[in-house]
Amino acid sequence: MIIQQVLLLVLLWVCLLHPCLTAMVFSRTTDHQPKAFAARGTGSDGKTLHRQKRGWMWNQFFLLEEYTGSDYQYVGKLHSDQDKGDGSLKYILSGDGAGTLFVIDERTGDIHATRRIDREEKAFYTLRAQAINRRTLRPVEPESEFVIKIHDINDNEPMFLEEVYTASVPEMSVVGTSVVQVTATDADDPSYGNSARIIYSILQGQPYFSVEPETGIIRTALPNMNRENREQYQVVIQAKDMGGQMGGLSGTTTVNITLTDVNDNPPRFPQSSVHFRIQESSPVGTPIGSVKASDADVGRNAELEYRIVDGDGRDMFDIVTQKDTQEGIITVRKPLDYENRRLYTLKVEAENLYVDPRFYYLGPFKDATTIKISVEDVDEPPIFSRSSYLFEIHEDIEVGTIIGTVMARDPDSAAGPIRFSLDRHTDLDRIFNIHSGNGSIYTSKMLDREISQWHNLSVIAAEINNPKEMTRVSVYVRILDVNDNAPQFAVFYDTFVCENARAGQLIQTISAVDKDDPLGGQKFFFSLAAVNPNFTVQDNEDNTARILTRRNGFSRHEISTYLLPVVISDNDYPIQSSTGTLTIRVCACDSRGNMQSCNAEALLLPAGLSTGALIAILLCIIILLVIVVLFAALKRQRKKEPLILSKEDIRDNIVSYNDEGGGEEDTQAFDIGTLRNPAAIEDKKLRRDIIPETLFIPRRTPSAPDNTDVRDFINQRLKEHDNDPTAPPYDSLATYAYEGNDSIAESLSSLESGTTEGDQNYDYLKEWGPRFNKLAEMYGGGESDKDTS
Repeated sequence: MIIQQVLLLVLLWVCLLHPCLTAMVFSRTTDHQPKAFAARGTGSDGKTLHRQKRGWMWNQFFLLEEYTGSDYQYVGKLHSDQDKGDGSLKYILSGDGAGTLFVIDERTGDIHATRRIDREEKAFYTLRAQAINRRTLRPVEPESEFVIKIHDINDNEPMFLEEVYTASVPEMSVVGTSVVQVTATDADDPSYGNSARIIYSILQGQPYFSVEPETGIIRTALPNMNRENREQYQVVIQAKDMGGQMGGLSGTTTVNITLTDVNDNPPRFPQSSVHFRIQESSPVGTPIGSVKASDADVGRNAELEYRIVDGDGRDMFDIVTQKDTQEGIITVRKPLDYENRRLYTLKVEAENLYVDPRFYYLGPFKDATTIKISVEDVDEPPIFSRSSYLFEIHEDIEVGTIIGTVMARDPDSAAGPIRFSLDRHTDLDRIFNIHSGNGSIYTSKMLDREISQWHNLSVIAAEINNPKEMTRVSVYVRILDVNDNAPQFAVFYDTFVCENARAGQLIQTISAVDKDDPLGGQKFFFSLAAVNPNFTVQDNEDNTARILTRRNGFSRHEISTYLLPVVISDNDYPIQSSTGTLTIRVCACDSRGNMQSCNAEALLLPAGLSTGALIAILLCIIILLVIVVLFAALKRQRKKEPLILSKEDIRDNIVSYNDEGGGEEDTQAFDIGTLRNPAAIEDKKLRRDIIPETLFIPRRTPSAPDNTDVRDFINQRLKEHDNDPTAPPYDSLATYAYEGNDSIAESLSSLESGTTEGDQNYDYLKEWGPRFNKLAEMYGGGESDKDTS
């Protein structure tokens, strides 16, 4: 360490007192003169010291791209003038790709590239070099920067921006019209040689198109190219570098060129004449047929307009241009008549809507054709002489009077007979009728304008030979007024007069109405039917009149109501009049003439019943009626229940009627003759222990003969009840009081027991309890008596 410090001091002394030249050299295998860098300094004695700065002697390095050798590619050599060749210096490389792409021999300073380099990826690399003392690791030279530039070779072919171009140009364009410009790029260095210089040429598409070599603009090469002959073209363009010289790389692209349409073709009709047929019955607007002119152009250039320019049918027919199909539709403009004209001729013209002035020399851009239209005869319905009829008649005409006549004819050449009739849906009351032969309309009922002023009829005219051919016409009948109604009061008048009224006092203003409608308007006259001492009528001569009193004071206790007949007359011919009666009540009024009470209320006051009392009585009566109705409804809706209300009722109950029979002598309680004469039974007896739910229709059974034993009768009835599906399934005991053959009533037992009283043992009655002791003694005692005897 001490030795190193001593050496350093010696080195500093030498450098300060004895300036020397230091240099660092970049050198390559080729011999180049080094460049020296000088620096100035100031010594300790104040004199300016001049020394030569140590530095690198270097050249710019160049390296070819795409090296294909097996060894590392040699780039160059770094060398410092401090390198004595003893290996004391160490060369260090840093910067772009140092250590990976570029490596340096730290002893000799040789730089090599470890792999193939592509200039298109990176055109130059900037690195830094430094020489250091191997032992002290101190730099002996300052770090210096240098550049390795990659020399380009022609290794990239031109590439077009698009693989396929699409372009269009109008047809009939002049030579040299620009179509589209194609552009190709070359990744090679444009500043080094001709590697990136591109020349365009056309490989396919001649002689129709050409391309400018320098710009790539494609232009038309032939005049008057027609789209109708050929529309699509495919052009192949080549781009070649090296200025198009031999050995240059090239690329191609495809350009699809379409010729767009221009209006260079006029329309043409395929036929010079067209014939159509139409029936004379065709309504207005009916299409007859269509014509179409062909145009080789398309789109807007092929749009046509059709019009009728001449012919004797210009007023009878129209033509409409159909935009979607470019056809001319001929339609009927006016009704046709075979009997008047059977053939029409039209001249129809088709013309382009949009014409290009550049191609006027190819025109004219229109064409014409002749259209003949034949009208065919059909069986037409009758035609009325008018489109509608109006008849006016007075309402007082007699039944059967002709009010008017409608006329119709058959337009066909045959002119067949016609039958007239009325559409009864327009004359539901059958007020009118029509003569089927001549069309005269007459009345069949009396008319009344006040009921209906207008009648709208529909008359039908049909061919007799072909009734399906018919026509209708409207007939309007207006009923004219005659003065056949007398005037009447306009409203019902509730008139009163005050008891304290004075003579000449107005008590009522009256007016009248009349159902008639005279031409001069209504005019009414009012008067009294007879002279009245109490009231008078004053005509106002404006269809109103005033009722005035003729005396002072009225008494409702003497006369409560006055009847005043008023005669109302009109002013028409014949004069009609009527008498209307005014009912005038006498009422009590205050000093101002306001009514307070009239005779009707005054009669009720002495009875002592006011209006409120009457309303209360009426409400009570209504309430009682409602109660009675509800009670009757509840009683009707009450459910039918059996007389025995036990829930466990299984029809094994004994019903007691508390009716003791009178024995055999009681002929009124039971008629044994009924059993002897079953025919006397009219109805089946219903049970009395329940309310029957349903009444069944009794079944009639054949009557038994007079000498038939009652036992057979009973057995027969038991069998009938067992087999009768309508018989109720009651488990009750039916007793017929049969005593046997020895009694008049015979046996009373229905059980037909074969045992006798002596054969039965009644000891079990003693076991039933104290309630049956009496019965046990009766039957038990009988047995003891029998035994003792």
